[in-house]
Amino acid sequence: MRVRAEKQAVLGMSSSSRSSIRLYSQLLLLLSLTLLCSQLQLTIAKEQYHEFVIQEAAVTRLCRSRRIMTVNGQFPGPAVEVSEGDCLVVKVTNRGNYNVTVHWHGVRQMRTGWSDGPEFVTQCPIRPGESYTYRFTVQAQEGTLWWHAHSSWLRATVHGALIIRPRSGVPYPFNDGKPPAREIPVILGEWWDMNPIDVVRAATATGAAPNTSDALTVNGQPGDLYKCSSKDTTTFPVKSGETNLLRFINAALNTELFVSLAGHTMTVVGADASYTKPYATSVLMIAPGQTTDVLVTFDQPPGRYYLAARAYASAQGVPFDNTTTTAVFDYGAAAASTGSPAMPTLPAYNDTATATTFTTSLRGLRKAELPSRVDESLFFTVGVGLFNCSGGQNCGGPNNTRFTASINNVSFVLPSTVSILQAHYHGAAGVFTADFPANPPVQFDYTAQNVSRALWQPVPGTKVYKLKYGSVVQIVLQGTNIFAAENHPIHIHGYDFYILAEGFGNFNAATDTAKFNLDDPPMRNTVGVPVNGWAVIRFVADNPGVWLMHCHLDVHITWGLAMAFLVEDGVGVLQSLEAPPPDLPLC
Repeated sequence: MRVRAEKQAVLGMSSSSRSSIRLYSQLLLLLSLTLLCSQLQLTIAKEQYHEFVIQEAAVTRLCRSRRIMTVNGQFPGPAVEVSEGDCLVVKVTNRGNYNVTVHWHGVRQMRTGWSDGPEFVTQCPIRPGESYTYRFTVQAQEGTLWWHAHSSWLRATVHGALIIRPRSGVPYPFNDGKPPAREIPVILGEWWDMNPIDVVRAATATGAAPNTSDALTVNGQPGDLYKCSSKDTTTFPVKSGETNLLRFINAALNTELFVSLAGHTMTVVGADASYTKPYATSVLMIAPGQTTDVLVTFDQPPGRYYLAARAYASAQGVPFDNTTTTAVFDYGAAAASTGSPAMPTLPAYNDTATATTFTTSLRGLRKAELPSRVDESLFFTVGVGLFNCSGGQNCGGPNNTRFTASINNVSFVLPSTVSILQAHYHGAAGVFTADFPANPPVQFDYTAQNVSRALWQPVPGTKVYKLKYGSVVQIVLQGTNIFAAENHPIHIHGYDFYILAEGFGNFNAATDTAKFNLDDPPMRNTVGVPVNGWAVIRFVADNPGVWLMHCHLDVHITWGLAMAFLVEDGVGVLQSLEAPPPDLPLC
């Protein structure tokens, strides 16, 4: 009781009182960082230290110049390159005009939930003029992840690659163990002609859908098919006969993307920092939040070849950015450098069959370490909806409504004065409730053409679902056809999970369980729930803390398509959440 009282006292301090202990706390920070990484040095880990400064920078795109938020003045931001097992320490200083946090997308964050980054879930934001140091170990993961802002829509320009290579002396498990000639990060994104924060604020004020982006980008550049863009088109030099590793990241806010490279086969060897069996394809489908590693052998006649990407738009009647971004792979042959580069053929915007073929063709490299028992069998519906307009509101949604979204009919509401993890750790009441439903409150024909309007309006709430440490969790993620069915990329913080199966229509345990791949399912951190369909995932709750699960279409998380798992401590220190760091941002 004394410990809980002391924790509650910390939360209850006035801002001035808590500020007075900040200097003392920061004196402890260097010591704790040293202890953390010195312990890791015993396992031959390296400490990687970086400084991120959130600041404005002037850029010109689509004939217009404006100032955007960046890290260190770079767009995209700096690539962070580590080896598996390294301790990563990143001091983030906010010199911008907005509150900000940084999320290390896909990093397991074992016991270090304070460094996960989602605003008001694991921390309060870093205010302008303040700083916070993220510190964690990258362990048992190799491949491509990424980092991005997790406050409002700042991640539109505040993002970058996180590249995790094998430890020294450990070969890649592909290409016969030979390292690729080059490793090329390819970051796909979206660009608005106006400040993305203004875009989402205008939409939130009325409950209308936000404006779609004005361009898609490759490594921050729209490419040759947009006005005023050709001279800055991203170009990747390559050599004949080389096999290169392309590290694709979809950093777009709201657009799933088809990607193809003219004249070349791409062999997928990894996704979301988990290795896959080699899968040769001419087209990728990458959802926001997902990464895909591919090998490409440049064996075509010397010349210039377009990499092109455009939307996979699964929702009928919903506006989307229908432009095409390009980059150029250039063999450097002078005689072949004139004329237009070769252009690939991309699938139709609504080609769900191609998207499904890609996602269902991925297989884990090795046999899955998959528990056969299931302790928590959950069924979550995911989809959009509409709030009725109440008196005095300005409502810009269909028929005088406001757009919303939910999981199991709960539209997630972020706290505004303290993070959920802090409230959990300090035992503070009134911040969240632990009654998130394990099943939909009402069962219905989830993918029917005309779902009853009585089911369109969810209930707002800040609810978590509690999990015991070590429990085996299986979730059926069921898409709904309320207002508009859509492919939803669902991301879980702090965890990788196996994707056992996916399909269309309503999940039927009696028949669909037989479709589970229990041998070599792919492991990911973001799964696409098919339009008017379902996906089943399984993981072990071995990471204590509070972990956000949400749709990685930012328009949908803005509307409330999210929830959080509260994973309880296990037995002993190594199964328990670490204490909060002394420089955790004040609320």
